[in-house]
Amino acid sequence: MNAPETIALAFTGASGMPYGMRLLECLLAARKRVYLVYSAAAQIVAAQECNVTLPARASDAERALNERLGAPAGQLCVFGRDDWMAPIASGSNPADAMVICPCTMGTLAAVAAGLADSLIERAADVMLKERRPLVLVPRETPLSAIHLANMLKLAHAGAVILPPAPGFYTQPQAVGELVDFVVMRILDQLHIASDLVPRWGRDDAREPPARA
Repeated sequence: MNAPETIALAFTGASGMPYGMRLLECLLAARKRVYLVYSAAAQIVAAQECNVTLPARASDAERALNERLGAPAGQLCVFGRDDWMAPIASGSNPADAMVICPCTMGTLAAVAAGLADSLIERAADVMLKERRPLVLVPRETPLSAIHLANMLKLAHAGAVILPPAPGFYTQPQAVGELVDFVVMRILDQLHIASDLVPRWGRDDAREPPARA
């Protein structure tokens, strides 16, 4: 798979908004075009966890996020959750890939059931039917049998289930490093190069063995 140029990114109301905001930063830094849509609950979580205000109007949000993140005009497009004229609402003009981060269990269940009552759910449904990459980052614990069954159903349909479970072999010293570990794994699934945290394996393990 080639690295996607246009990524649909959805924020929903699960805890874990730092992952979503950091992912947005990294996608823009990688010069990817981002179509952003978020739920009403995500607005509450963004304020609670990141001190970020996500305006209700898409045009206001686009302006505010562009100013905050320094994205050039046209790189970040924000759509309302009921904007059925957004390109990601149709299989005739989908994004190259989509990430829902963080992903609530309600959103995950709706996508697993094939519902499309919001632009987030419809865009995810488009990804599955068009056989394009869909990455879900569910942040919930413990998981019920219903949650697990929905995840298995989506995995069978071609989605990637990527719980935000950071590794500790990098000996992280700050919360931001844990966030970066998860974001790097998401970028890996999109085949977007990144080196946010050290990867597994000693550097000297790549060197040829010394001759006797």
